[in-house]
Parts: sequence; structure tokens; C-alpha cells
Amino acid sequence: MNQDYIIPDNWSIIEEGFEQDLVKSSESLFSIGNGAMGQRANFEEYYSGKTFQGSYIGGIYYPDKTKVGWWKNGYPEYFAKVLNAPNWIGINIEINGENLDLAGCAAVKNFRRELNMKEGWYHRSFVATLQNGTEIEVHVRRFLSIDLDEVGVINYQITALNQDAKIVFKPYIDAGVHNEDANWEEKFWELLHVKNNGNEAFVTARTFKTHFIATTFMQNTILVDGKNVNASPSDVLSSKDKIEFSYEVSIAKNQSTTIQKTGGYTVSMNHENTEDAAKKVLTEANSIGYNQLLKDQIKAWAKIWEMSDITIDGDVKAQQGIRFNIFQLNQTYLGKDSRLNIGPKGFTGEKYGGSTYWDTEAYCIPFYMATKDQQVARNLLTYRYNQLDKAIENAGKLGFKNGAALYPMVTMNGEECHNEWEITFEEIHRNGAIAFAIFNYYRFTGDYSYIPEKGLEVLIGIARFWHQRATYSTYRNQYVILGVTGPNEYENNVNNNFYTNYIAKWCIDYTVEQINKIEKEYASDYTRILNKVKLSMAEINHWKEVADNMYFPYSEEHDVYLQQDGFLDKELVKVSDLDKSQRPINQKWSWDRILRSPYIKQADTLQGFYFFEDHFSKEQLEKHFDFYEPFTVHESSLSPCVHSIQAAVLDRMEQAYTFYLRTSRLDLDDYNKEVHEGLHITSMAGTWMSIVEGFGGMRVKNETLHFEPKIPTQWKGYSFKINFRNQILKVSVQSNETKFSLEGEKPITVFVKGKEVLVEPNSLVTV
Repeated sequence: MNQDYIIPDNWSIIEEGFEQDLVKSSESLFSIGNGAMGQRANFEEYYSGKTFQGSYIGGIYYPDKTKVGWWKNGYPEYFAKVLNAPNWIGINIEINGENLDLAGCAAVKNFRRELNMKEGWYHRSFVATLQNGTEIEVHVRRFLSIDLDEVGVINYQITALNQDAKIVFKPYIDAGVHNEDANWEEKFWELLHVKNNGNEAFVTARTFKTHFIATTFMQNTILVDGKNVNASPSDVLSSKDKIEFSYEVSIAKNQSTTIQKTGGYTVSMNHENTEDAAKKVLTEANSIGYNQLLKDQIKAWAKIWEMSDITIDGDVKAQQGIRFNIFQLNQTYLGKDSRLNIGPKGFTGEKYGGSTYWDTEAYCIPFYMATKDQQVARNLLTYRYNQLDKAIENAGKLGFKNGAALYPMVTMNGEECHNEWEITFEEIHRNGAIAFAIFNYYRFTGDYSYIPEKGLEVLIGIARFWHQRATYSTYRNQYVILGVTGPNEYENNVNNNFYTNYIAKWCIDYTVEQINKIEKEYASDYTRILNKVKLSMAEINHWKEVADNMYFPYSEEHDVYLQQDGFLDKELVKVSDLDKSQRPINQKWSWDRILRSPYIKQADTLQGFYFFEDHFSKEQLEKHFDFYEPFTVHESSLSPCVHSIQAAVLDRMEQAYTFYLRTSRLDLDDYNKEVHEGLHITSMAGTWMSIVEGFGGMRVKNETLHFEPKIPTQWKGYSFKINFRNQILKVSVQSNETKFSLEGEKPITVFVKGKEVLVEPNSLVTV
């Protein structure tokens, strides 16, 4: 049974009623971020119940030594951790001598949380009766500023309901934090110094090994009935890892008091002196003030939604789901800093550790290309270009030569830091996604300049890897790729995974095509690149020999490409015939049993059909979809979106809609029973793809937008905005017509169901 406690709403995530068993799940679902930092929705006040405290800073990590009982050559020495950062949100509260703790109160009623996605803030309210009989009402609003992305603000208001109350606010900064996923239960932060001045405090700490320095800061203002009382701390407690202020306030029955706490981080990635930077940003935030910061936050989010919103009429859960996904993607990455990337959990948890997976190129870049200025997507490509030397180094550790590049499965700085051998050594298809993203970027934006400037060097390194990784089989008289794990991680160490072989061939062919184009049209870049990488025509001919003679396993009986050589040797029991008590199999079965089963974690062969849709007919897609989907358990968050798109292509709109709901509400409804660990950020881009590429049928072909609108019966229609070549195209699709309007300076051509439509600026076109 999926969880079902989030109240449907078009613009907000809402929880009503206090259930301690749901606290950790809600901490994930109500997480907030601004692209530079983020935090789980932990209570500000002390909480003795089960909680997963987490605050995170973009780009700050720790190389946690890999914990294995054996070691193999090429094995990564560490698993990069997104670090739990010092906690600045904490405000312990004492009321008439008793600590406020929702787990220990005599009664908690009217508990409500709201994550307002339209305006970018999180609000929590409740009425609590303490063991001493004092009844209070609490309202807390918190947000992380988009404009001042080193700053967050808390407005914590307490009203005494049944008697006078002496309130003691105890705001603090705590650097004595741990990661839940630490291999060795060690701390990752070394405290350098703690300072305070008036209502301000600064805790500066340095990470072990990586030596990132962060100053965590806070400033506090006390109000009574909305008026600043200019309070100073009555006490300051400072220890090795923590500093805490105390403010005493006495209020009468029905009177309110508020603490406004401004906090955040300044880090050595951005500042030479983090403490001076903290003082400067605090001064700026205080000069703006809480109310104006909130107004600025609302304005900033309105601007984000102008580019990225998708509206759905008549289905509140579907509308809530897509906006939740878009909101979390924007909270995780806004494209301001090319050193950052999109982690699978974003700022919502620690699972998967690293910052960057192939998810970015395969799933996220299309979203950012369409909802941001194209420079944002280009920054994501540049991130990989800047790590090309590390990719060559990674390949060298595995025995590859001559500039062959293997991009890491998980990375923070370009080094491989994944700690499962079947992924680290074998899930090499990730190289293909990085090459595909270069192709996809040009296809969508029309900006070819990236390829001669940077992209071709990446493509050459990847082509060299595939050439060396393939093996000539005298038995088949073709090239094969042995010992791999495809996107379906429920098969390890298989031979000739179709998707891997196919994308390897495509990478080589595409690289050769770009070399020829650059030779003809960008002569100076051609000479510079070939001299730099020492590429010869003889080597290119060797690549082509591999690509032209790549082996793809095929079943004449079923008329489908086989996922891998041994797929038909399995006992082909469909998912529908599995006892429901055995699901999810990754939590019920041994790994040995999973590996011997036919069950597919996520789209594998069908991933290839999705990427290379123009290479296959609709009839071929239908055969492969009907063959593989019945064996797919969708226990990867990346699976339902691809199947939703493919079902829409096949005009199976009800099935496409079912898959869409699963991907859009994967976390809201906790399909995989793991939302307490954090959200599935990168798969959220797949939700957007399900709408735009599935029901919208949007594709970029020959540098032109093509639409094939398809509407599930549950929806009256939907609309969205897409940034195509830096012009905003507004699209509204109804059951029998599509409306386009353009906010830009130049007309663009759109194909709707094969009919060419010229959309003029500031005009409305109905098809």
C-alpha cells in the first residue's frame, strides 16, 4: 500500500495531523533548497522522536574510504559523501520551564505543514499542550533565498493560549554533526573557531582531507506582537562544536512572541575569508529585512515558474505531481555555478553519495535546456569537459590507453568514487549518455559552437574507449562487448547488452561524423584538436571497423533484440504472475535470485529505443515494448518515465497515464518505500519528459520542434512553456486543438501532427 497522506493541491504540498511514524518521510518531502544549499524539513525545536537531520552545501564533499573486505586493481579508493553540514536552523525552546518537544507533549493538535511551491517557502503550524499544562500555538515559516543564495530565514512565532508564559528561545549553531551513511561513523568536520558579537554568531569549520572551509552563521531578532524589542542574549553557551544564545521573553495570555533567525553558509569555494564574507552577507540580509526577503523570494520563484510551469486541468494529483518535480529540480540546480551538478538526492538526503551520475545527461539536461537559458545546459556539458583528464585517468586505471576516456559512474571532481564493482567496472554505458547529451544539446538549441570548442575532445576520448573495450569474436566474426551491466542493474556481468553495444556503435559513428564536419567547417579547431589528441586517420578507420561490425543479440523467434546474450535462458515468468508479497524484489529476494531472474529494474533495451527513436519503426517499438515491459518491475525511479513516453508513442494513453502518475508521484506516494531517505531528484526530470515528450509528443528534429499531442481521458488539457532558442513558446493542448503563442523576437517553425506551422512573435496560433 502506498502512502496517501499528502493532501492534493495545485500549488502546495500539505500534511495535516501529527504522525510520528511519518516525520522522516515528511522531512524529505518538505525539503527546501536554492541551488547552492538545501536542507531537510527538520523541526527547528528539539525533537526526541525518530528524525534524519540533514543540511547540505553544493560542492562540499568528503572522500570516505571505501569499506570492502577485498580489493581489486582499479577499485575506487573512496566513496564521495555529500556532507551533512553544520546545523544552523536549531532553536531549542523552553516554555514555563519545560522544553518544547512534540514527541513528549501531552497533546498536539491542528498540526499542519505546507510547502508552497509557487512562492518558495515552507510553513509549519500546530497547537501543543505541554506536560506542565501550558497551551501554545506555533507558526514557523522558513525559506532559503534564491537571490542571496548563502542565506536562509526562519520566522518562529509562539502564542500563549491558556495562560501567561515565560519563553526562552535558544537558537544555536551545531557543527558536531554526523552523516547517517558514514562508513566508519566518523565526523567529517574539524572545528576551527567559534565567534560571537551581539546577536550574531559564526562557527568556522574545515572538512578533513578535502579541506573545504565553511563559516556557518546566525543572527537573531526577538519580536513581541510583531515589534522588535531589541533583545540581547541573556546567556551565551559555547562549546567545542556548538554555540547557543538564550533570549528570555515573558508574554501574557493571547500574546505572541517571535524569533527571526537568519542563517546560512559562506564557503571557501567562493571566498578567501569565509568569516568576513559571512559578516557581509548578514549585513546585506539584515538591511533588506525579513519581509522584503520574503517578497523577493516570491518574485524570484514567479520568474522561475514563468519558464518551467506545466498546467493540468481537472486532475489535481497529476498537477501537484508535476509541479512538485519541477519545483525540486529548481531547488537542486539553477545553473548559476558550472562547478555544481544534480545529485540523485539533491539536498534531501545522503543516499548515493556523489554529486553526478549519468542521470544528468540522460534525464536532466532536456529539462534544463527547455526551461532555462541554454547556457545552463551548456554549463552541464562544460562540467564534463572540465573533467575529461580525470576520465582519461579513470580509464587508465583499468588498463585503457591512448587517451581513452571512461567517465565515472559517480563523481564529485571527475574521479570515480562508486563502491560497487558491478557498477564501477561494468556499467560503462554511462559514457554513451555523455556523448548523447552533446548531440541532444545541439539538436535542441542549434548551438553547434560547443562541439568544436570542447565537445569533440570528449567524443574522441569516449570513441577511443569503445574501440578498446570491444573484443573481436572469431566465432561470430563481429565485435562484442563482454562483462557489462546495462541500465538494468538486476543483471550483472552479462555479455552483449543490447543497449551498451548499440550506444557504443552510435558514439563512434557520431564522433566520426563530427570530425568530418569540423574538418570542413572549422579548420582551425580541427587542426588544434587533432594535434592535441594525436588522432590519425588510421585510428579513425580502426574505430569504424568496430562500429560497422558490432554484434547485437537477436531472437528470430520473438523478433526482438535481446537484452543480452543469455536473456532467453532465464525462466520467463512475468511480473503479473509474481506474488505481491514478493514485491519489491530488491527488498525481498537475495541478490543471487534477482540476478538469475528475468526481472528488469528499469528500461534497458527500451532506453535505446527512446534515445534513438528515429532508428526504429513504430512496429519495432511495439514488439519490444510488449516483450520487455511485462518483465519490468520499475524498481528504479528512472524507469516509469521512459515507459510512459513509449506508451504514448504507441497511442496507449491510459497506460502512459498510469506510468506518468507513478513517476510524478513516486515520492509523494512513496512507491518504493524509501522516501524517508530522500527524494529521487534526477528522475523528476523524467516526469517532465513524460509530459513534454509523451503526451505533448514534443521532439526536436532537424532543429525544429515537432508536436504530436496526445491527451489521456483523465485530463481536459494541459499547457507548458518551453525555451526554444532563447524564445519562450507557450503551448496549450486541448483534446482537439493545440494553441501556440511566442514571446520572442523571431518567428519559429513548429510541426503539429506533421503540419508545418509558423509562429509569429506575440501572436496566437490555433491548430
